[in-house]
Amino acid sequence: MVDFPVLPDFSQQVPLTNNLFLFTHLLLLLWPGEMNSEEVSVVGPGESILALVGEEVEFSCHLSPYLDAEDMEIRWFRSRTSEVVHLYQGRQELYSQQMVRFQNRTKLLKDDIMDGSVNLQLLGIIPADEGLYGCRFLSSNFSREAVWELEVAGMGSDPHISLEGFKEGGIQLKCSSSGWYPKPQAQWKDHKGQCLPPKMEAIVQDAQGLFNLETSVIVQGGAHSNVSCSIQNSLLIQKKEFTIQIADAFLPGTSPWKRAFLGSLVGLPFLLAFLSTLALYFFQKQRRSQEKLKEQAEKDKGRLTEELGKLQKELDWRRAEGQAEWRAAQQYAVHVTLDPASAHRSLEVSGDGKSVSSCAAVSGSVAGDQQRFSEQTCVLSCERFSTGRHYWEVYVGRRSRWFLGVCLAAVPRLGPVRLSPASGYWVMGLWNHCEYFVLDPHRIALTLRVPPRRVGIFLDWEAGKLSFFNVSDGSHIFTFTDTFSGTLCAYFRPRAHDGGEHPDPLTICPLPIRGTQDLEEDDRDTWLQPYEPTNPTLGLE
Repeated sequence: MVDFPVLPDFSQQVPLTNNLFLFTHLLLLLWPGEMNSEEVSVVGPGESILALVGEEVEFSCHLSPYLDAEDMEIRWFRSRTSEVVHLYQGRQELYSQQMVRFQNRTKLLKDDIMDGSVNLQLLGIIPADEGLYGCRFLSSNFSREAVWELEVAGMGSDPHISLEGFKEGGIQLKCSSSGWYPKPQAQWKDHKGQCLPPKMEAIVQDAQGLFNLETSVIVQGGAHSNVSCSIQNSLLIQKKEFTIQIADAFLPGTSPWKRAFLGSLVGLPFLLAFLSTLALYFFQKQRRSQEKLKEQAEKDKGRLTEELGKLQKELDWRRAEGQAEWRAAQQYAVHVTLDPASAHRSLEVSGDGKSVSSCAAVSGSVAGDQQRFSEQTCVLSCERFSTGRHYWEVYVGRRSRWFLGVCLAAVPRLGPVRLSPASGYWVMGLWNHCEYFVLDPHRIALTLRVPPRRVGIFLDWEAGKLSFFNVSDGSHIFTFTDTFSGTLCAYFRPRAHDGGEHPDPLTICPLPIRGTQDLEEDDRDTWLQPYEPTNPTLGLE
């Protein structure tokens, strides 16, 4: 007979059927229950990671709270889950589904997988690796994922200065370096630290996506005892510098070789006469063939002009249509102010509630932090929209990174969130000066003829539409079409300062309520003006 010391003896107090019932009930109480799948979350590396070209980066993901992941599917992906970076499934790593660009470049660290924690190493970082990444844990009763952004930077080679010879009464110096990312900035300085204007500067991108730079300057006699060339990485805020010292004796002046050179100029007219005769001979020989080529070029030019005219009419019509839609939206102008209580702790909201900019992160807890966004550096509007039409404008200036749009007032405030309509966000963004995009639900690149300094946003709640307009030229940018299921707030995200020259805040522009206004004009700044049909390159700096 087996004894159960933790259970009292019920055999003499109640019938046998009651003994079995109580014993079964006690076993059910002691049996550990399964954790609610809604309580499980995936914690990733954070909002963004910075990696250096040629080195490796480690992506850490773990389940919260503790949960054994040895029998789960764990997928690392790029932008969307179908773009596989690394796949763990059935207690083994499946390389057949891995994208070609990541083959032989990933290494899975799963020593702590029974604790729900895994790390993935990505080797040999290149500029093309920059972008969105994520990890997803999948089991029979839940699926969770975390998303983050990878930024890539590369410090190029040390600057090399070479003497290119005498030019314009001085010595021409050339500075070259390679292997930079993103696009570097070069600067010449004299011994007093004053900047010297470059004679030439060329920055080209190679097949690996790295930037190579060449720049030159002309040094005049007696002006500089030494000259330095520095090249800076704007993302790392680091630079490399090389200094060369030049003695005046090497600079052009009255010297025997110069007098000899001047003497040789006496025979120059005879040489020019000979060359002219030779050139005239070839000119006569090729004159007829050039005339034929000219006639053909005139025909091609006429045909091309006609085709360009048709394209220009189409562009003008589309521009006029977009401006009409924008002016109609202005009739629904409303006052919008920022809610400081919803702002991330690293953001600073102006006293009038009209501007927001990035600032240093604040340590410690602040009253109401539980109601603030813990992962997104964003702020919402005080106003709530659950019906009607509403229009407002935001000055973005020359910031290199920002997000604007609307979101549901009831979106989760804690944990990482993907900015897509499925998560309750309808936003447009700019990344690193040049890439405009929306997330619907995946990233859609936008091509803008004129980069906007001021963005108009029009919400038609009943129609389920959110439109963005370029106030700089009155053109339509993009329209979300969806069904809004609740109250909306205006969404502002200035992003962290990237070290650029224009850390302008995001500012809500004053507008005449229910009125109209003309196109934005600023004669003091020619960097961005409405385009002219005859100059297709204007504004594409």
